[in-house]
Amino acid sequence: RCYTIESTNNLYIHYGFMALYYCIEAMVLCIIRPSRKVVRGQTVLVTGAGSGIGQRLAVSFAKLGCQIVGLDISEAGMKETAKLIRELDTKVAFHPYKCDLSDRLNVNEVGDKVKSDVGDVDILINNAGIVTGKEILDCPDKMMVKTMEVNTMAHFWTIKAFLPAMMEKNSGHVVTIASGAGLLFGLPALLDYCASKFGAVGLSESLDLELWQQKKDGVHVTVVCPYYIDTGMFKGVHTPVIPILKADYAVEQMVDAILRNKRMLLLPFFSYIIYALKGIIPSKAMYVVGEAFGINTSMETFIGRK
Repeated sequence: RCYTIESTNNLYIHYGFMALYYCIEAMVLCIIRPSRKVVRGQTVLVTGAGSGIGQRLAVSFAKLGCQIVGLDISEAGMKETAKLIRELDTKVAFHPYKCDLSDRLNVNEVGDKVKSDVGDVDILINNAGIVTGKEILDCPDKMMVKTMEVNTMAHFWTIKAFLPAMMEKNSGHVVTIASGAGLLFGLPALLDYCASKFGAVGLSESLDLELWQQKKDGVHVTVVCPYYIDTGMFKGVHTPVIPILKADYAVEQMVDAILRNKRMLLLPFFSYIIYALKGIIPSKAMYVVGEAFGINTSMETFIGRK
């Protein structure tokens, strides 16, 4: 029995030292940033590549010499993305696939086609998202379901399609473009959107831990939680204190975080302060902070993208 107690104590001491080590490592990496990995020649799959952030991410990785696979329900949007990549004159390939990400069977079908046509995916970016912008009693049930299917459930199907090859090689990257509304705060008129993004954040965190436990340290996981971005998706929202993020700046930060294998990126930097406060001050105090910054009422002028 004494031997068991001593072994248990030694184990807890080991865990304590390991936790301390990772805390120190994190502080050091805040000062000395890790170098950016080289991704030239790799295959990057982006969902929602036909517009907004997804289109910009596809173009950004094409500039880095990556082969791009784009999934989107809009064929017109994909043609525009193809045109932008051709104009780069980098001679990288762009493979567009029409895909309804709210349809599990369609996602699986397209996933099989991508693996057959293109091969393994090195970087999977789950970016596609939709927003209804209605209060819960005004939001049609079918739109709530579709929001969850596109913003959360589709991530399961793409990950199950492309993660096995990454795990087999112990090399790859799974990126989740979530939202500050999926980590920092829930908002009126965004109930279904917030729920879907909170789900996406939880999925990413759990996946990271699964891979860590299985010692697949070559497969990286990054979750991105930005504030409103001026892509048109949240057209009409108004926040008088915190400025809406410029799309080009947001994408630049996202690409940098991916290349440095950063586990989480919050945008803007002020979001880290809000994240810390959320774990310290009461909920009602956070509501007051949101009121003061105009965040709570930001959706009152929402128009959105048709």
